[in-house]
Amino acid sequence: MFQYTLESDIGRKREVNEDRAAVISREDGLMLGVIADGMGGHNAGDLASSMAAEGLGRLFLKEGAEEFRSLEHKKKWLQRAVQEINRSIYDHSVGNPDCRGMGTTLLAAIIDRDGCVLCHIGDSRAYLFDGRIRQITRDHTYVNLLVDTGELSPEEAEEHPKRHMILRALGTEPDIEGDLIDVELGREACLLLCSDGLSNKLDQAAIEAVLRAELSLSEKGTEFIRQANDRGGEDNISFILFCPEPEVKKAW
Repeated sequence: MFQYTLESDIGRKREVNEDRAAVISREDGLMLGVIADGMGGHNAGDLASSMAAEGLGRLFLKEGAEEFRSLEHKKKWLQRAVQEINRSIYDHSVGNPDCRGMGTTLLAAIIDRDGCVLCHIGDSRAYLFDGRIRQITRDHTYVNLLVDTGELSPEEAEEHPKRHMILRALGTEPDIEGDLIDVELGREACLLLCSDGLSNKLDQAAIEAVLRAELSLSEKGTEFIRQANDRGGEDNISFILFCPEPEVKKAW
């Protein structure tokens, strides 16, 4: 199975940590990893990300094992659970003026021995490392839409002033559709879920260098936080890193 390390750091510029990172484990061995990066005035972003992580965790623990017996069942559960949490955040936003417009990105990953199913909304990211690193989510951002329509090159998108404008977030509309992604997790693969406070500061080469380093799992996590803060730390920095148990882990 997989071991993991997680951290959620406030960074060097923010007064409130609006990120949430959580791993929930069931007695049957299933794990749920959640990264949520909140947005909204006052404490609304903090509340939205908390509602997402805690709400999904509660639903995950109370569900019967039959709901996760196949890949398709896991996908259906994720779709249903995310819709339920989305509606609860949206209803709270509508009913509380101080929380109007609040929302959160979401990465929710169900992980077991057979692999992983991801639900992705917003610009938090998932990376797979199995000897080489690759991003397995696509940011729901304005600049990515422009790249898709040919109006911007990927290089131009990296410098665009609206590159952080999110087009999809949990809780901002009464209904939401997340991207569902199947991920094969071999016995030598690591999965990184992170908020943009990490991915905006460390490119793929920098992330891969940390994953390849001769460090323990927790030391790799500490290094992620250190490097992101050393490069400015303007945002909250959160991640979950899943890697194989030591007895099956490969030294890259």
